[in-house]
Amino acid sequence: MINSSAAHPSADEAAGLDDFTEHRRLLFGTAYRLLGSVADAEDVLQDAWIKWAQTERGVVANPRAYLVRTVTNLSLNRLTSARATRESYVGPWLPEPLLTAPDIAEEAELADTVSTAMLVVLESLTPVERAVFVLREAFGYSHVEIAEILGRSEATVRQTAHRARGHVQARRPRFDADPAQRRDVTDRFLAACTGGDLNAMMELLAPDVTAWSDGGGKVTAARRPLHGTDPVARWMLGVLAKPELRGMAWQAASINGEQGVLFTMGGHPVGALSYDIAEGLIRNLRFQVNPDKLRGLN
Repeated sequence: MINSSAAHPSADEAAGLDDFTEHRRLLFGTAYRLLGSVADAEDVLQDAWIKWAQTERGVVANPRAYLVRTVTNLSLNRLTSARATRESYVGPWLPEPLLTAPDIAEEAELADTVSTAMLVVLESLTPVERAVFVLREAFGYSHVEIAEILGRSEATVRQTAHRARGHVQARRPRFDADPAQRRDVTDRFLAACTGGDLNAMMELLAPDVTAWSDGGGKVTAARRPLHGTDPVARWMLGVLAKPELRGMAWQAASINGEQGVLFTMGGHPVGALSYDIAEGLIRNLRFQVNPDKLRGLN
């Protein structure tokens, strides 16, 4: 994705690329959590690399801090404009799903901050609140460091962090399902899908289950959330039974730090399902089927 303009980069350019590569995972993680979009996060990294390549290295005492500040501010600029676009989005807006390494579950706090449920909650924060929360909760930056990154006072950052944390805690109920329980529920869900078993599907769903599907107006999806065991189960099995989806395969996959379901056609991703579990039952389902938002599943 990132290329130097020179066929044979100078020693300074090579050192800059090494710095950027060393911190790329952190930079992508920051941009993705701020934007909820793989495509936008990659665009931000490209812009950050261009700025970094044009920066005189000798004046940068801490490349990591400089790059995080650059990516954060580029993301804030993009997030401000994206929020207006999302107000006119067709149907429910869901973040772009991201395939993650299975062992991310061992880093419970990191996995939680990248979960689909968390990214949906972060959408309700202001851009600055979101930046403060991500830098503080996901990456452990101090209030002083965040103040330097955002160009605000430490007191303001502390107030913003407190407000953002309270907002997230109020809107993000904790569903504590251990990995073994998630695997069991996923296996039963896949079996119900494969067999078109309505009763088995309904047994997996909580009475107050809600399902969201994001097609972005590009593919067929429910324009409004569906509520209740019977409507959600019948809708899911009805979609899977459509003739145009014959040949579609589904399998368990680690999506945004949690086990979910990946849907493929001919080996290419066509959708992703994430969900919350409470007392062994699926409480919330989120289907991402917008073809423009599946880059992170490759």
